[in-house]
Amino acid sequence: MATTPAPTAAKTDAPPPRSVLRDPAFLRLWAGTTASGLATWALPFVLGLAVLHRDLGAAGLGLVLAARTAGFLAAVAVGGVLADRHSRRAVVLWSALAAAAAAPLLAAGLGRSLVLMTAAAALAGAGQGACRPAFQALTAETVEPARRQQANAAMTMAVRSSTLAGPALTALLAAFLDTGTLLLGIGLLWLVAALVPGRGADTAGPAAEPTPRAGFRAEFLEGIREARRHPWFLAGLGALVAVIALGYSATSVALPLISRDRYGTEWVLAAAMTAYTLGALGGALVIARRRPRSQGWAAFAGLAAYGFAPLSLMLPVHPVVVVAAYAVAGIGIELFNVPWFTATQREVAPDKLARVSSLDFLVSYGLAPVGLALIAPAVDAFGVTAVLAVCAAACFLVPAAAALVPTARHFGRTAPATAD
Repeated sequence: MATTPAPTAAKTDAPPPRSVLRDPAFLRLWAGTTASGLATWALPFVLGLAVLHRDLGAAGLGLVLAARTAGFLAAVAVGGVLADRHSRRAVVLWSALAAAAAAPLLAAGLGRSLVLMTAAAALAGAGQGACRPAFQALTAETVEPARRQQANAAMTMAVRSSTLAGPALTALLAAFLDTGTLLLGIGLLWLVAALVPGRGADTAGPAAEPTPRAGFRAEFLEGIREARRHPWFLAGLGALVAVIALGYSATSVALPLISRDRYGTEWVLAAAMTAYTLGALGGALVIARRRPRSQGWAAFAGLAAYGFAPLSLMLPVHPVVVVAAYAVAGIGIELFNVPWFTATQREVAPDKLARVSSLDFLVSYGLAPVGLALIAPAVDAFGVTAVLAVCAAACFLVPAAAALVPTARHFGRTAPATAD
């Protein structure tokens, strides 16, 4: 009896997507992002060394760091508009070059001119702020959709590794180099961030007749309108505000006090912050490979896990519990961040992606100083336990409420296709 030949279609299934870590274009972008992260996290540490060496006073340090933050916030919105208006690669190049140029100015002003250092710090912050949304949009141009979650996980691992390696490497080099030389080294890292990344894919489509461009304000408002089209994005921003401006700010103020007063040692402070960073690295590794069926709900659950950090500081627990709570918080924050960035790259119109990303950075970074400024007076007025209780409740409840918003379940109107 004749038999029907076995179908051969199954043999021609497309192979699984190649690992993003084998893509030279992405590796160049990753290297640039890593260099910018190392430079960003090393600068406050180097300036702290300048205080120890009496080249900069404590008040001067506060002024310089505030100028850097102000420069960042002023430039991040402008950088988002520029990255949607022009080449994302060009915005990364010029913004990173601006941050690189600030380094020798900081070195020249060290111990001589606080005015020059303040202006240079504002320039460094502006370069950092302008390149953030451009890097985010350039990732979407460089990596195809099926590999973006893995790419975003690799990017966030670079950032988290920088928080450990930046100060540690700087401390090692400080044994051999003076503060001015270390500042010049930070400038070299920004040069790497400027020159190493390659161009993204051309997403502009066929050449069209040139049309008059709207002004900066109009284009920024257009980005806001695009963000409002995505209820899950607005809900996520609200949850981020609660966790960063309340939870993160409260623990930043309370952890050093509790480490000193309750446990009588700085070890708890150092161990908790290290556990947070290591937990974030672990969370990024997990989410690089896993695709939750309801990724929005899973991401909001991860964000809510930050509530365990202020909760652990409220209670008279063993210090190991505090360290474990910070590790859980670190895991959870990346279980939110990676799907959040990936969904933004997937759902937002490509020509408005940098502007919408700039809103994310503007809200996240912009409200953190406000929270820090309000938490300390609140602790004095109501006590640290009451403030931590309110902030822990906000960390748990606001992401839970955000998860109920339409389209929040999948961070989009429909569930994304999985490609494991």
